[in-house]
Amino acid sequence: MTEFFAPVSRRRFLITAGASAVSSVLLKGCLGNPPEPTATSPSPAGTPAANVPADQAPEVTTAKLGFIPIVESAPMIIAKEKGFFAQYGMPDVDISKQANWGAARDNVEIGSAGGGIDGGQWQMPMPYLISEGLITKNNAKIPMYVLAMLNSQGNGIAIANNQAGKGLGLDSSKAKDYIVGLKQANTPFRAAYTFPRANQDLWIRYWLAAGGINPDTDVSLLTVPAAQTVANMKTGAMEAFSTGDPWPARIANDKIGFMAALTAEIWPYHPEEYLAMRADWVDKHPKATKALLKGLMAAQQWCADPANTTELATILAGAKYFNVPVAVIEPSLTGTYTMGDGKPDIKDPEKGVRYWSSPRGSLSYPYKSLDLWFITESVRWGFLPASYLDDNAKALIDKVNREDLWREAAKEAGVPDADIPSSPSRGVEKFFDGKEFNPDDPKAYLASLAIKKA
Repeated sequence: MTEFFAPVSRRRFLITAGASAVSSVLLKGCLGNPPEPTATSPSPAGTPAANVPADQAPEVTTAKLGFIPIVESAPMIIAKEKGFFAQYGMPDVDISKQANWGAARDNVEIGSAGGGIDGGQWQMPMPYLISEGLITKNNAKIPMYVLAMLNSQGNGIAIANNQAGKGLGLDSSKAKDYIVGLKQANTPFRAAYTFPRANQDLWIRYWLAAGGINPDTDVSLLTVPAAQTVANMKTGAMEAFSTGDPWPARIANDKIGFMAALTAEIWPYHPEEYLAMRADWVDKHPKATKALLKGLMAAQQWCADPANTTELATILAGAKYFNVPVAVIEPSLTGTYTMGDGKPDIKDPEKGVRYWSSPRGSLSYPYKSLDLWFITESVRWGFLPASYLDDNAKALIDKVNREDLWREAAKEAGVPDADIPSSPSRGVEKFFDGKEFNPDDPKAYLASLAIKKA
């Protein structure tokens, strides 16, 4: 696997560098101000598209993107609401709320032509599982492309109030005897997530296993849609829930439960959710795809500016998006969490949801090495056969991950070189329990894990 993350070829670099000569706007860093309009730059957000270079004009002006009402969807919503998609010639993008992840999967299977969606927000590795036909009807393979990371962090593991005082914190080993005892008494600890085999399933599995608790044998795992989180915990249908903000925060704020851990504590600056599209849509509309990416990048930088936090929370809180009070959304955007159960509250922007940059690099660029972690964890829990860590992983990631389109779009949009990763690998990843994932040797990482199916 040592050649897995070969540098971008000189030919591709020259192509993308040449494209930057016709860039239409210079996007600043996450705290920078947007450029003043010029004769060749798009108009400010919220106004009609202007001056898109002819060779970059999208083939269509619309795409239908699905979203789930959690903070991961914010860049897509802002790109629509603030006119960033329109700036790049895509004024008719439709942002469609999905009832749950299963509905999103079903809708991308049929595509917008059949009344569904072209792509949108996804937990990883759902685009891979859909491409491989592992979670689709009749195991139909629906090729998809991963185009960008939407955000990092902004997830947590919430615990019901009746579990207070049981040692359920970041170090779950303190609650191991209690949880195993519940299983032996035929009243197993019920841990929920929003979709199996994806991010929030993997987060709660990692947290439990790090404490010596086997998620497959010591607890009962459940699937519950994000919007039902609060109601289900209030009625006692589950003891733990892994999902995206604002739902864990609302559980704590409404005194229904408390926070065991933030995913920002489990894996700082971890990959969260992604923009992915049907491959046939991208192949038919490559310029429109890059226009979507440019609009998304601009929106991510807007979301990352603290000066926009209150407006961001206000937009997300609207009835057509999250339909919750602004006060529930805004704290997680600033890294402010009420933990409960005797834990100190957290007030640290570095622990909150992040959208553009971090000490670990870009939070928009889709690193192939991070995709490999998701595949490795899928092998760990038996969701994929072990063969995927041989040649299959490289071939699959090269087929699904289109970081090349992200690079081309970033160059055309004038993203500074410092904000464009030089390698598709983010390097060695470190977790709260001391484990390390070296993307050049995923099998060594797998071997280091005490609890696994593989």
